Amino acid sequence: MPRTAATESFKFNHTMIRIKDPKLSLPFYMDTLGMDLVSEQNMGDFTLYFLAYSHDGIASLPAEQKAKARFNREGILELTHNHGTESDPNFQGYASGNAEPGRGFGHIAITVSNIEEACARFESLGVPFKKRLTDGKMRHIAFILDPDGYWVEVVPQALSL
Repeated sequence: MPRTAATESFKFNHTMIRIKDPKLSLPFYMDTLGMDLVSEQNMGDFTLYFLAYSHDGIASLPAEQKAKARFNREGILELTHNHGTESDPNFQGYASGNAEPGRGFGHIAITVSNIEEACARFESLGVPFKKRLTDGKMRHIAFILDPDGYWVEVVPQALSL
């Protein structure tokens, strides 16, 4: 069905996942995956971190403009940190969506220009893999795990099956 006048301006903006410790998750998403921190909002008992690939120049904007600009783009990952989880010895972690109970959410995905090089880099950085390129039948994709156990699918930009 074609988009209508009522929905033509709609964009998919972001996906939110909860994290235990931003001191682990932010370096993973920023340094390991190369995302930029678009905005950070401390809400008192939790903090929101908005990350994205800045192929549109948002990362170079002043902080206030950058925070507003995130509402005009697509493909943002929101990490929500509920304060205290990082130091709570009884905290059990969040459901990744890939195990019972709580199966549902599956993964996020990134594309890379050279999947073999990207996977070799992840390997050298000690990133845990859920599925390596050499595992299973689908030898053109890999899955790595973030610090909270969320799956990140790694897909070549020019996928030829």
